[in-house]
Amino acid sequence: MEATRLTLNTPTPANASDDAYGFTEPFRAPQGSPIRELFKYVGRPGMISFAGGYPSKDLFDREGIAAALDVAYRSDPIACLQYGDTAGAPALRRSLTRLMATRGVTCTLDDLVVTTGSQQGFDLLIRTLVAPGDTVLIEEPAYPAAIQALRLAGAQIVTVRTDHDGIDVDALAAQLEAMRDGPRPKLLYTVPTFANPTGATLPRARREALVRLAVAHRFVLVEDDPYGELRFSGEPVPPIIALAGNVDGAKDWIVYLGSLSKIVAPGLRVGWAIAPAPIARRMIVAKQTGDLCTAPLSQELVRHYLDSGRLDTHLQTIVDAYRKRCDALVSALAHFAPGQIELAAPSGGMFVWARFTGGRDASETLKRALEQNVMYVPGQAFYVRDADASSLRLSFAAPSEAEAFEGARRLAQALASG
Repeated sequence: MEATRLTLNTPTPANASDDAYGFTEPFRAPQGSPIRELFKYVGRPGMISFAGGYPSKDLFDREGIAAALDVAYRSDPIACLQYGDTAGAPALRRSLTRLMATRGVTCTLDDLVVTTGSQQGFDLLIRTLVAPGDTVLIEEPAYPAAIQALRLAGAQIVTVRTDHDGIDVDALAAQLEAMRDGPRPKLLYTVPTFANPTGATLPRARREALVRLAVAHRFVLVEDDPYGELRFSGEPVPPIIALAGNVDGAKDWIVYLGSLSKIVAPGLRVGWAIAPAPIARRMIVAKQTGDLCTAPLSQELVRHYLDSGRLDTHLQTIVDAYRKRCDALVSALAHFAPGQIELAAPSGGMFVWARFTGGRDASETLKRALEQNVMYVPGQAFYVRDADASSLRLSFAAPSEAEAFEGARRLAQALASG
């Protein structure tokens, strides 16, 4: 991760230095997102990008979204245009509780806070729980925006080992025992279903063990679940929060973050958090000082879209497409670069986690890949420290099957040129 740190190039007034402004400690030398730094290449003519975790622009349910917007505005234009409840419009929260019921989760309106994307949910949680110096746990490799948010909060980040099935709960149990004489971890962050970046899914037995550890060691278990509906093979695994009823006291220690960004459209910026009442109440107060409320127009649109019943059909469409695109990418890599890339094909989500064989550096190889008009994210972006320099993340969601095939061919050319 250290090699990919970025300094924001913000213009400074001619007569003032950075120090003159008295920036707070986290923003004296802020590090931007190493993934977003790559987006300057996306607009290059002919570029095939496996870099961003973007859903396919060709698969948006444009007709369904337009219809929901029309119904929302015609039925209650004031609700669309006026300020709304900070916790979220009650009608939308009811729709979201029904959606969660299909995932095996029972919650009430008071448990659920509508957020401006699930990333805001995590930010609100950090603001209410994590003070500078507090210890937090995070799986590694991990979602970079979560790492960035924790760093800006001044947290003491402790990484948790993962394998091809996600968090190694036995190793975590030993790690927590070794930490008993030190500061208690405030929270543990995980994407347990089709993880970003690895695509791994935590098995049910591990999920239950993780819940027991959260209760025993009294840390908040944060389940980020943007990809759970994108399964295209294998048996479904219940969300961690759906298993809370199996462990006494577990509901007091689990926060679930949901989002429509990957399954409907990220531009809507609608997510939600399900949290214990004391945490939810404080997240609402924190949100009041941020954006007052998630955009009411988006909330009303989403409510009518969910109530229309179109989501189920749309999910079938995108899951089928992502299955084919994943298969195309994995088979093309095996064909064009045999023995040069190790990977495990995921059973859902949007990502393939891979590593170059022979100790090849992914950041150096990216330079040659860009010359071939293909791009990916070097794995260093997903580590707190001591990154695997050979690792890389490839997103198969946005490129078409033909582009996935051609992109793999170009990547093989980049490998051959090195």
